[in-house]
Amino acid sequence: MEKKILHILEGREKKITDTEVVRQSLPTAQFRFANPFIVVHHMPAKYFEPGSPEDRLNPHPHRGFAPVTFMLQGQGYHRDNAGNEMTVSAGDVQWMFAGKGILHSEGPSAEFLKNGGNYELLQLWFNVPKANKGENPWYQYIKGADMPSVINEAGIDLKLAGGEYDGKTGPLQNYTPITAIWGHINAGKAVSLSAKPGYWALLYIVDGSVEVNGSTVTGYHLVLFDKEDPSETINISANEDTRILFLNAEPIDEPLAVKDNFVMNTPEEIEQAIQDYKNGLFGTLAR
Repeated sequence: MEKKILHILEGREKKITDTEVVRQSLPTAQFRFANPFIVVHHMPAKYFEPGSPEDRLNPHPHRGFAPVTFMLQGQGYHRDNAGNEMTVSAGDVQWMFAGKGILHSEGPSAEFLKNGGNYELLQLWFNVPKANKGENPWYQYIKGADMPSVINEAGIDLKLAGGEYDGKTGPLQNYTPITAIWGHINAGKAVSLSAKPGYWALLYIVDGSVEVNGSTVTGYHLVLFDKEDPSETINISANEDTRILFLNAEPIDEPLAVKDNFVMNTPEEIEQAIQDYKNGLFGTLAR
């Protein structure tokens, strides 16, 4: 039996700075959170001329979760005040656990801006249990070459970034079980993926068009499946060349409070995080 679709959520434009716009498919007015999945942002492809000036999100704070970047095109550059610096290339993933508090900045790398090209990424917020929110920040960088193939055949290339799937283990580590599979399916090709019953299952369509368990879904849309449905099968047939991200995670059944750049359990903890940042307890970070 095919798994029931609960919602198909459109990624609406959201302005995150004066110049940067993303497509946000989670949260929406239709559906808020699939905890541990808090935010799904797609920064659509943006072309930079060779020699373009620096274009970065200035240092900003996070607490209580992990921002995760799936680099689709181009090359980014990450810095944080826990001492991590990394260039993030297309096909690779970075996972930054904010823990008790971190400042970081991000944007196209100097090398990328020198050469120019398209810059595109997905950034998701993965929540962590209350017991881990006060831990020290840490960082992971996962190269595409280190991700095992889920399906690699003519017209289909899907890799396992993290979690367990079909006897394989992805290198990305999390505090709770999260399976992340991403890649492309060419027009006319079809795949079947399996979701664990009782887990949240999400399928983001980066671009193109597919049939998903009988529904047509196009780019910038997030398919949210019913975690209470015991069926496991997700059938995907591509009408056009399509890039996807499939996520399957054990729910975190705890109270949730989200505001600004913080993901906590209570409004009081959110207000404390805001005050701690204003009082300089997150430290400093040069641009």
